[in-house]
Amino acid sequence: MARTKEFDPDAALRSALELFWRRGYEATSMADLVAHLGIGRASLYATFGSKHELYLRALDRYEQTGMERIVRELSGPGPALPAVRAVVRRYAAEATHAELRLHGCLVTNTASELAAHDPAAARRVERNWDHLEALLHSALVRAGAQGELPADRDPLTLARALLVLMQGLRVVGKASADPARVRDAAEQALALLD
Repeated sequence: MARTKEFDPDAALRSALELFWRRGYEATSMADLVAHLGIGRASLYATFGSKHELYLRALDRYEQTGMERIVRELSGPGPALPAVRAVVRRYAAEATHAELRLHGCLVTNTASELAAHDPAAARRVERNWDHLEALLHSALVRAGAQGELPADRDPLTLARALLVLMQGLRVVGKASADPARVRDAAEQALALLD
């Protein structure tokens, strides 16, 4: 008869996500995961598979949670342009926040650490960026239709520029001790929407 799990897989996944986010994929060993999660190695493998499979599941969870928030922020009723500005400014604020900046963004971290040599990780990064770009594009199309965006602005090109900027904010914020660098870049990019 199969044994019942003695741990909550969802809580273990959240805990693994936090460890990977803090340390990165390569710097996190299975021994680290076992110690951090308080789960036996055999149980960890039986529930999540390999370290790589666990990482990908943690990345999926991170994306789901982050995208739910962005969907709420960009899909609300009323003017769309203030919502786009608020999302970009939130990214800048998080990128310079004392505690958050050192972790960066798990998707951006994955892009720089794994995407070049890990096709499964690269697909997830691309999927995340595609989704974020589509949400920004949709909000900017709405802004154009509502007369908030100048007619000569291309919503798709702007969405792509903002996506690249937002990912760059995470990288620079993680490495730079100068918050003005990130804030100034965000504000300059938002000037494209005027």
